Amino acid sequence: MPEARAGAAATPAQSGKDTKGDEGAKGPDAGSGATGRPRRRQARGEARIAQLLEAAADVFCSSGYNGASTNAIAREAGVSPGTLYQFFPNKEAIAIELGEQLMHRWRETYGAAFVVSHIELPLDRMLDTVLDPLIAFNCENPAFAVLTHGSEIPGVITREHDLLHASMLTRTEQLLGAYLPELPADQVARTAAMSFVIFKAGLDLVMEHEGEEREAYIRELKSVMYRYLEPLACDTPDGVTPGRINTP
Repeated sequence: MPEARAGAAATPAQSGKDTKGDEGAKGPDAGSGATGRPRRRQARGEARIAQLLEAAADVFCSSGYNGASTNAIAREAGVSPGTLYQFFPNKEAIAIELGEQLMHRWRETYGAAFVVSHIELPLDRMLDTVLDPLIAFNCENPAFAVLTHGSEIPGVITREHDLLHASMLTRTEQLLGAYLPELPADQVARTAAMSFVIFKAGLDLVMEHEGEEREAYIRELKSVMYRYLEPLACDTPDGVTPGRINTP
């Protein structure tokens, strides 16, 4: 979840080097262009790019951004470094491409979750409807968290992520404002900001666990958010009946 971060230091693209054992390695297209985009976009290369990005996601998750290298990504993808360099000049370009894809999917996910029609639901069901897809996305795409945290991440990713953070906070405020129309605007803003922080902190705990323990933390997160919002929902919009949530 987004928070403001310092911009990245000099990038591999600027230095002509990758990290962690790849120093000085350049692909056939490494000197061309400065956008950090894949160099080849022929239809026949799309499957290879997808393969490389999937491998990169695994390596970023296991080693972190700093610990990852193009050599490790190539090994994970089952290709030679030379093949990787046909599509990406360095690790930064891979991270930018993967980050853009993930943020596009994240934007679609929260766009579908934060819709005003959900205020017609009882509070517990509204929380399920809003939070479940957000939690599922992060659990299914752990590289998203890796590529959106840390000062070493390429600046273009952090800037885009900060914009998403602001957009999500605005959508949260709009949804709560519609659900709790009697609240003053300043209180809605504070409630939205607090709800956002609670979700981010709870999501970190969810992501640290797997299986039944992860499910238990998801229930705890929903319980905390319900108990925070439920007193405010006593005066609900017409036709809305606050629901109850079953907690351990």
